[in-house]
This record gives sequence, C-alpha cells and structure tokens, in this order.
Amino acid sequence: MHQQPLHKTSITNEEINALPLGAFNGTIVVVEHAENLPKVFEEINDHKIVGFDTETKPVFVRGHSNKVALMQIALEHKVFLVRLNKTGIQTEIIHFLENPAILKAGVALRDDIKALQRLKKFEQQGVVELAELAKKNGIQEEGVKKLTGLLLGFRVSKTAQTSNWETPTLNEKQIIYAATDAWVCLEIYKKLK
Repeated sequence: MHQQPLHKTSITNEEINALPLGAFNGTIVVVEHAENLPKVFEEINDHKIVGFDTETKPVFVRGHSNKVALMQIALEHKVFLVRLNKTGIQTEIIHFLENPAILKAGVALRDDIKALQRLKKFEQQGVVELAELAKKNGIQEEGVKKLTGLLLGFRVSKTAQTSNWETPTLNEKQIIYAATDAWVCLEIYKKLK
C-alpha cells in the first residue's frame, strides 16, 4: 500500500483551535468489577495493536500523588475503560501489560507504566511510544492534542482531563474524554505506520 508522504511536520495551537471537535463514537465499556476482566481481556487479546492510556485523579498539592484510577484500552470500534480503583490490578491486566504480541500505542507511556508499576510490579512489553514514532516520521509534535490535530484533522476536548477519576460514577464527559484519548492513540499509530 502506497502512503502519501506527510508534508506538515508541526501544527500551531491556532490551527488546532480552528479544527472541528472530534470524539470516539463507537462502543464504550466501563469495567468496574474484577470478575468481568477475563471476558474483557479475552476480547482485547485477539488484537495485535490497541490504543492505550491511563487517568489519575489530579493532585494540586506538591509532593502528593494519587494512584492510577483508570486504564483505557482502545480497539477499532470499542474502548474498554477499566476502573483500576475498583477492579484492582488483576492477573489478566498483568498478562496484557507483559504481552509482547499486543502493541500498546500511546503518548508519554513511560509515566503511565511507572504509575501502574506502583500498583503492582510487572515487566511491560509491546509498548509503542507515539512521540518517538512521530519523530522517526519527521514530525516535530509530541502531545496527543497536537498529533491528533496534525495527523487526524480534528481536535480533542481536554475539559475532563483534570476531573476526579476516582468518583463513584464516571460522568458522560469523562467517559467520552477517556475513550477518545485512547482511541486517537490507535488512529495516530495507524497513520504513522
């Protein structure tokens, strides 16, 4: 398959703001119970590449940190939002994170992986850092927002980013934001490959 060379290598905030707002509009599955994980990961493990992200309740006090509350795994038409603060890190999750046969594409994953390793030790495999992949393709941008604008032609709303991810029930804004963040990682990966 012949790919169009990527002409633009950067994008300004003004250019991003002029783009239409985009969001994931497939199926979103919120997973809150550990007993649902085997079935969820059975489906995820059938895929060679997934979009990957995590969310943590923000801290506004220096030197404090919260535990990862949410792990997002995006397939083409479905995103799983695994509420780690409710399910805990179970065997299925560790197997997924350690599986080299499933590529987990995301941005700034080193921090996500470190935060997950604070919950439980594991040796991550198959992690694809999109910022590095972009750089190899001659792109000067690194963040999800700019890569999405540049490669996918829309902008993502970040309004829910600093919300409380440990809340008893995630609201619609949080669910769409979290799903979109992981899904665009999968789409960016496909564009860069």
